Amino acid sequence: MTASRRSGSTGELGEPGRGTGQDGGTGDGRGGGPGSGEPNGPGEETGRPGSDLLAALLDGMDAALCALDAEGTVTHWNREAERILGWSAEEAVGRRGFSGWAVREADAAQVADRLLAAMDAPGRQVHEFALLTKDGGRVLVRTQSAAVRGADGSPAGVYCAFSEVHAQIDLERSLALSEALFEDASWGVVLVDADLRPAVVNTHAARAFGSGRSALLGRPLGELLAQGAEELESALTHVLAAGAPPAPAEMWLTLRTAEGERRRCWRNGFLRLSSPLAEEPVPLGVGWLFQDVTESRRTEQESARLRFRGRQLHRAALAAAECEDPGEAAVTQLDFALAGFADHALLDAAFDGEPARLVRFASAPAGGHVPGALSGQARIPVGYEEDHPALLCVQRAGSVRADAGGSGLGSGSGSGENGEAAGPVDPEAARRWAARRQWPEDAVHALCVVLRSRARTLGAVTFLRGGHRPAFTREDAQYAESVAARLAAALDLAGVGGAD
Repeated sequence: MTASRRSGSTGELGEPGRGTGQDGGTGDGRGGGPGSGEPNGPGEETGRPGSDLLAALLDGMDAALCALDAEGTVTHWNREAERILGWSAEEAVGRRGFSGWAVREADAAQVADRLLAAMDAPGRQVHEFALLTKDGGRVLVRTQSAAVRGADGSPAGVYCAFSEVHAQIDLERSLALSEALFEDASWGVVLVDADLRPAVVNTHAARAFGSGRSALLGRPLGELLAQGAEELESALTHVLAAGAPPAPAEMWLTLRTAEGERRRCWRNGFLRLSSPLAEEPVPLGVGWLFQDVTESRRTEQESARLRFRGRQLHRAALAAAECEDPGEAAVTQLDFALAGFADHALLDAAFDGEPARLVRFASAPAGGHVPGALSGQARIPVGYEEDHPALLCVQRAGSVRADAGGSGLGSGSGSGENGEAAGPVDPEAARRWAARRQWPEDAVHALCVVLRSRARTLGAVTFLRGGHRPAFTREDAQYAESVAARLAAALDLAGVGGAD
């Protein structure tokens, strides 16, 4: 409830006036202004709509508010002030100052002087006071006071808005945290609205997206991400509906930037944002925090890959050692090398000292249909064309990588065609590309490695991957060359192939 006092009346907001003594004070010792207890002036009626509106506005404020006239008498007191101090509007309005009830006697004069001084000062004045609660406790409050001017511009009083210091400090901390997150945070912070579009982006997030902060606002995530937008939008929708997940989530996303597409791994945290002003939680959007962990994840993946390949080589060596026939040992090692590395492997040997005459010796997986597969015992050459990658790798005595989307061939460990990664390939074009080279029709990426032993070329091994796998890299070529060295030793021991 809010009460007010104007022109000596406590009924400005519709409250009945209080009885006064001969000295103009109330019967309970409260001071009254000049003409206290008199009715409002002509034309001023209590309970009018404007007064009701003012009372509703004051009672609905989140901050406690009181007002004093020029003589220091309390004229307004809202519900938040009652909540903080315990004094109701009936008990507060009409009192002269705060002495003896809301402030200790020793502090009363200083508090009154500092509050009323706002009438002669420009703008707002900020102070901190220790006020008394109705039950005798003390509350440290921070006040903002400013002058109230009359119709002629002269000071008519002062209003004072106050709140508990700890609440104010909490608010300031929240604001400071928000400012720090959006300016100095070392991780990305994005506020996503209920339509799943960025509403606020901090500096770190803008750098991660390779764009300016304002350029990202309001754009659909599908315009910012080439891959991973559906997964991210699904996570944001879940947070809006069910709240924050219990742990961070890692996602691989492909960003669209001015320099091209970049694939990154982000560790993401999500928070549902709800309005503190609504009676029921109303989702305002999602707070999305992310940190780039691409390098650490790639390092972990590479370490795991190296450990797996090292174990495969070790297991292949042990299995080959138990083979009485060196040719069987070569096939065994080829099977071990295929696991987790490629979809198909072709082992071609060079017979009769002619590198251009490659004969199919083995293929993996065993029993797989390979176009043009012939028996090595018949020594009938595979019908490769002159520019076939397997023949080129034998002629160059090095590794050659080929991709269905490329236009040339690259030699050397892990080098690509024209030094560029293969782009998206039409499935029909990829099938024609594989058929022309006598490879399985699902082959999209190829790596041909020469077999060398005792300074002689014994043939070539070809590893093939389908479109669901990435193209071969330099690290893949190094592993393939380690496998080829073991295969060449086994073939040499078996007396298969041989060309200077």
